[in-house]
Amino acid sequence: MTNEASSLKPYKDAKDGKKQQVADMFNNISKTYDFLNHFLSLGIDIIWRKKAINALKTIAPQYMLDVATGTGDFALESIKILNPKKIIGVDISQGMLDVAQQKITQKGLSDQFEVQLGDSEHLQFEDNTFDAVTVAFGVRNFENLEQGLADICRVLKPGGKAVILEFSNPKKFPIKQLYNFYFKRITPTIGKIFSKDSSAYSYLPESVARFPDGEKFAQITKTVGFSNTVIRPQTFGVCTIYIATK
Repeated sequence: MTNEASSLKPYKDAKDGKKQQVADMFNNISKTYDFLNHFLSLGIDIIWRKKAINALKTIAPQYMLDVATGTGDFALESIKILNPKKIIGVDISQGMLDVAQQKITQKGLSDQFEVQLGDSEHLQFEDNTFDAVTVAFGVRNFENLEQGLADICRVLKPGGKAVILEFSNPKKFPIKQLYNFYFKRITPTIGKIFSKDSSAYSYLPESVARFPDGEKFAQITKTVGFSNTVIRPQTFGVCTIYIATK
């Protein structure tokens, strides 16, 4: 199964596949990524992350995987809230991982948090390895969404949970109209000024618009093997937390 989001690429004139283009894009914006994330979301992304991680408190995971870990913020927040024995972060962008590694070193967390260059859709781990898997704003960049989710399911232990945080499309007036204006006009302009990569922040609203959110996403998780998925819309439907149990 493919979806519209799979065929969307950051750099329309480049010949590379989506996966390589996404890696290049994040390498290009890695140094300004954290600042722009918090700035463009008005800091609300920090609240979303905390809520998503709190959803794992009931299972107290000890061995965790953070897919599309980026600069490591989600994993670092997981350490604060859940204090697992070990969390591994995987990403296809070395530039983002370099930023994450700096944070790990500064905070003295090398024993607890490790990052690896890797493909989120072909995870280099055994079946039934992790108590929990987290993904923040990463699944819509998968080249093959179904394959990526199936692999997340595969590496989870039976009964384990995947918590996925992703942008969604608000449906109600006037939030929908305000959101679209902000995302399509303001975000690319600010992103271009600070990151010098206009394509990255034009790709963002397009990738969200094409993403199969809500019930459609829950249906895909069911198709690939998850037994149950809870959908928790946040901030008028701007973002959604999905809690999928294997």
